[in-house]
Amino acid sequence: MGTILIRPPGHRRDVALRPAATAMVWIGEGHPHETIAVPGVALADHDVLVAVELSTICGSDVHTVQGRRSAPTPLVLGHESVGRVIATGDGGPLAVDGAPLRIGDRVVWSVTISCGACDRCVQGIPQKCRELGKYGHDRIGVHGDLTGAFGSHVQLRAGTAIVRVPESLPAAVLAPASCATATALAAIARAARHRELEGAAVRIHGAGLVGLSAAAIAAEEGAVVEVLDPNPLRRELAARYGATALDREPDVVIEASGQAVAAALDGIAIGGIVVLVGSVFPADPVPFDAEGVVRKLVTVAGVHNYTGAELAEAVAFLAGRGRAYPFAEAVGEVRQLAEIDEAIAAASAPGAPLRIGLAPGR
Repeated sequence: MGTILIRPPGHRRDVALRPAATAMVWIGEGHPHETIAVPGVALADHDVLVAVELSTICGSDVHTVQGRRSAPTPLVLGHESVGRVIATGDGGPLAVDGAPLRIGDRVVWSVTISCGACDRCVQGIPQKCRELGKYGHDRIGVHGDLTGAFGSHVQLRAGTAIVRVPESLPAAVLAPASCATATALAAIARAARHRELEGAAVRIHGAGLVGLSAAAIAAEEGAVVEVLDPNPLRRELAARYGATALDREPDVVIEASGQAVAAALDGIAIGGIVVLVGSVFPADPVPFDAEGVVRKLVTVAGVHNYTGAELAEAVAFLAGRGRAYPFAEAVGEVRQLAEIDEAIAAASAPGAPLRIGLAPGR
């Protein structure tokens, strides 16, 4: 597959790549991925070029390939990744903590790219920026070809939240941080704005990686956590992430399955909060009992993606208290990047592991 090189306006620094970078391009439902070679990139002042260590396949990647989620094509999918900085733009790009990024830094990065200046960014919801870009979701071309995690390299643009990560943490722990872990942390943080978690009863629908991560985070905040899932093996796994059984109505419900919204609303205690986690959708519409929500004084909140600060907190959790949980086992298998179609099929199969990894050059 060939591409037309388009040089964006503004000051750029050319970086040649020898050997050339590779990216796996999805061209539409029913078609296999195609490999393209990218011999170089043009870095804007605050861009960062990262060599990918490991990427993992998220449920939204599977939904896109299966035609359940619309996406522009051609497209490099993937937004859960860990890698190492190999080049930076001339403007001195910064990490979330404000420190300059250096060549050799091991990093994770946000799925979203935000302007930092619009009303939504100023309000503290940069993941809904009016000029939003997203890795693994935007068509290749205008911003180059290395725009998703399913490649050997990713070109990170200004407005990306970039977080340094410890060398001691396995790549299998870190790659999902930029989606599953950070989204789970954002959901628990949203609930904590409404209800003190120490001693709270928390019910989580869905024992995927988002739900299990939320269980571990809530447990570490002092909550008693219950995880519901139709899969008995997943329910058994949830116990290793801090889940037990509740003996009363939940004060907090995290709906992380996309299939139990009605049950989440019906089961919440008076005065409780239901947090719907958008990363698991699309889901079928459900009836909304407005009267029930009003009479029970229920708060319903939505969480979609996360802020840079929440990504940094997610990494800190994995590097600290999260070490007590089996996050390192979440990636059940790792395949070569060239095996992407087989890997996505395996990720969608019944009984699939929480995540399947893709490693360049494996």
